[in-house]
Amino acid sequence: MTDQHGELDSALERVIDAARRHLSAVIAADGRIDDDDVWQAYVELNNASHAYDERLLDAFGEVTPWDVEAIDPDEADARFGGATENVEATDPYPRVISVRQRRDYRVPSIAALMRVAEAARRDSTPEDDEPAPVEGVGEAVLELLQSGDGSLGALDIPELEPLDGVVMVSEVGTPVDLESFEDDDAVGPFQPAADDRLIGRLDEHPFLELDDEHDHVH
Repeated sequence: MTDQHGELDSALERVIDAARRHLSAVIAADGRIDDDDVWQAYVELNNASHAYDERLLDAFGEVTPWDVEAIDPDEADARFGGATENVEATDPYPRVISVRQRRDYRVPSIAALMRVAEAARRDSTPEDDEPAPVEGVGEAVLELLQSGDGSLGALDIPELEPLDGVVMVSEVGTPVDLESFEDDDAVGPFQPAADDRLIGRLDEHPFLELDDEHDHVH
């Protein structure tokens, strides 16, 4: 084993050890929000992953799926940790910030999408129950979203081809009241009120192909 390979192996071991410590901290926190041990373990795992990714890129021109940036532990603690501890907020913002997002997808293969959605439904169905069949493309996408706790990241799969999207940030007078809209109302929850103020919008254009294997963003 060369020195370079040995350094890569050591960097990978640090990622594995950091991942185990992070999992232990998450389990110990048992759902507590803003747990210091979880945050510190997260920073350690993030930085170990970043270091391994950089070494792999330097050695072989390859990357991992972990698109992370290094975090300065001291700066992170000062910004997110003790600096705000036990400080009562005295400057509430009078408006509600509303983020509206739309992202479109093309379905290259209905059969492939249905297989992925049905697998997701089986995984979320109790072992003794028979999962209901997924009926249609729309229900398949909804199933994937539900399996990912509503995160659009659950749709980052080969079976869905991303098209353009848009994110809009607005200031609104009151938060959305979901109980005032019917379940099949596709317009009401997103309809701006007269006093809403659009701060700006971000247009999303997917990168469908890379010129070469080195065009990865870090």
